[in-house]
Amino acid sequence: MDQVLNIINVNKKFDGTLALDDFSLEIPRDSITGIIGPNGAGKTTLFNAITGFLPLDSGEIIYNGKNLSRMPSYKIARTGIARTFQQLRLITRMTVLDNILLSFQNQAGEHLKNTFLFPMQVRKQERRNREKGKELLAFMGIEEKANDLVEDLSYGQQKMISLACCLASGADLLLLDEPVAGINPEIIEKILTIIKKLQKAGKTFVLIEHNIEAVMQVCNRVIFMDEGKKIAEGNPESVRNNPAVIEAYLE
Repeated sequence: MDQVLNIINVNKKFDGTLALDDFSLEIPRDSITGIIGPNGAGKTTLFNAITGFLPLDSGEIIYNGKNLSRMPSYKIARTGIARTFQQLRLITRMTVLDNILLSFQNQAGEHLKNTFLFPMQVRKQERRNREKGKELLAFMGIEEKANDLVEDLSYGQQKMISLACCLASGADLLLLDEPVAGINPEIIEKILTIIKKLQKAGKTFVLIEHNIEAVMQVCNRVIFMDEGKKIAEGNPESVRNNPAVIEAYLE
């Protein structure tokens, strides 16, 4: 099977504690992989390592054949990887649509000279991005929220906006940190349905999630982590019934 992401013998230590302990993982293209485990297992550290927020002590991370191991985070974002955070990092005093517009890559208006030398090109791209942003909101089923301030949305709707921002970046690999934690069942179902639709459209997902039922529902395979190590890996049901997983986490 075609692998989009290869994590090879990665190690990361904090004050003598191994947050990632010789960790290896392959992510198949067009798949949904769930990562579960107790707090402190190293799950978010893994996301931070993949996206360049933390330098590795050793090991390699390969995305579509490109070595990300020593690449700064802003360059990794341009390779086609996007992520959400537990703290959503939306600009709450701006509108929903403006938050999404900020997520588009390679905007002509980001360069001052273009504003003066190619104003028509800048305005044309801005109009195109605005239409794309509205299309993303329609896909999410919340197009009526486009001009609302983010702070006026529910927490679940804010999580949907965070996912929409990832999509606006054009990324093909999306890393979602607790995408359905702390929200009501109706929005959980909406987000899981969106993730499955996007997978069928060619997106690859890795998600960290404590909601085991959501993981069982949407993921093709599941990784159980503890103390920076991969303890179990397989289809959702086999991991759920793994004695080590039951003992460490699920009971």
